[in-house]
Amino acid sequence: MANLVFLAFNLITLPLFTNAISSCSGPCKTLNDCDGQLICINGKCNDDPDVGTHVCSPTGGGNCQPSGTLTCKGKSHPQYRCSPPVSSSTPAILTLNDFSEGGDGGAPSECDEKYHDNSERVVALSTGWYSHGSRCGRMIRITARNGKSVTAKVVDECDSVNGCDKEHAGQEPCRNNIVDGSEAVWKALGLNTDVGEERVTWSMA
Repeated sequence: MANLVFLAFNLITLPLFTNAISSCSGPCKTLNDCDGQLICINGKCNDDPDVGTHVCSPTGGGNCQPSGTLTCKGKSHPQYRCSPPVSSSTPAILTLNDFSEGGDGGAPSECDEKYHDNSERVVALSTGWYSHGSRCGRMIRITARNGKSVTAKVVDECDSVNGCDKEHAGQEPCRNNIVDGSEAVWKALGLNTDVGEERVTWSMA
């Protein structure tokens, strides 16, 4: 009987962790337990100080919450129609994309319905930053932590809502803080493309 009481007590007091991705103040054990730009701090999802996000705090005007979830390859991914507010130094994650035909991007770039060579300095922006194509053809300035910066042209959307289909080359939805750059962008910034992700800041050029 004592063993049953002890077991019941443990079941009640242990936090219930599932495969669900938590939002602000949700329970977490690893960085992957928190959605979007949140990080696990003392067992709860909170703003990531390294990125400077203000998703959970009232300041910064960046209360961008998931609009839903999409299950892809057996894993649930948050969907975003918004991105953090754009400033003169907007924190982002730079990812690597091949915009050429047969590359990572799948379909031609959304802005001009064309493929782009890896030697071109072009980017795709997360859905919120892409803003229904309002930044198509415009130049942005990307600055890496090593101090180098480069300008690149917006040619596509890094879809934060849809994914896991042929149009998106089977890739999962984009996070809401992504600048998806060509190989030329990475080289101009002096970054190692093998890393795949780098913290950067960006602004309109």
